[in-house]
Amino acid sequence: MTTEDEPDVTFTSTVRADEITFSEVPDTSVDFPGDADDRSTSGSDRTHLPSPVRPHVTYHDIQVDYRIKAYLDEADRTDP
Repeated sequence: MTTEDEPDVTFTSTVRADEITFSEVPDTSVDFPGDADDRSTSGSDRTHLPSPVRPHVTYHDIQVDYRIKAYLDEADRTDP
């Protein structure tokens, strides 16, 4: 059981690369279907990687720290 301010699900990831080149600009999105509360969020912190990226540009020494925080809709919670 989480407290009111804590997300029910938390996902974090870090990706690093010495260099990366995109052949096209990726189309990305995050959806919270089903029982997700409106407080659910996602986002990233990028180092040496703009948003959006440009095709055929090589980026060096990049890092992306990504996080998702999901909250269940209160109406769908069940106590153990």
